[in-house]
Amino acid sequence: MLKQYNKPDNKESENLFEQPILNRLSRTHISVPIILFIVYGLALLAFHIWNSTLSVGLSIAIFLFGCFFFTFIEYIVHRYVFHLSLHTERRKHFQYMIHGVHHHHPKDKSRLAMPPLLSITIATVLLFVFKLILGSYVFVFLPGFLFGYAYYLMIHYIVHIHRPPKNIFKHLWINHSIHHYKDGEIAFGVTSPLWDYICGTMKSKATDSVSVQSKDN
Repeated sequence: MLKQYNKPDNKESENLFEQPILNRLSRTHISVPIILFIVYGLALLAFHIWNSTLSVGLSIAIFLFGCFFFTFIEYIVHRYVFHLSLHTERRKHFQYMIHGVHHHHPKDKSRLAMPPLLSITIATVLLFVFKLILGSYVFVFLPGFLFGYAYYLMIHYIVHIHRPPKNIFKHLWINHSIHHYKDGEIAFGVTSPLWDYICGTMKSKATDSVSVQSKDN
């Protein structure tokens, strides 16, 4: 929920830390994490190519599944972590630090992605976690996941900074604008509305309740 925030301010966001160094580290140009994820993914793919006996077809299938799986994780994290319940002051502070500041300052280019150090940490943690689950398949699955992450960052940046195009991608602009400026409890998917449709978070609760009342009358 975002009702505790003021009207979105399209100027650069305020400092989150008292220490200048920490504030500097909390900001990043969007190209930095995108490059990091792509390079990290390519390095894992190179390792897979040189060491795996999987067929090309199966490798491509696992890679594409990694890309698809990212869209699910994107939705889950955005809905349940970035928009967690704010019933305590500690939760409010945590949520503002990781995501609320972005809603308060949606046009701040320097806070549209996780900073480099955190991006590398996330990729490495995912490597160890998926390695426990997938074994050697992780070296082709995780690159797909990281490429999906890089694609998400590019879409997220373009949606916030540029005007909507006159093509099918226009719907991504519309959905994310609804999430930021109309109802922060719907339209969590940035790269795709798929999981919003599956999980029922594409329509606002207010619209649903009006529809129900109309039917009852």
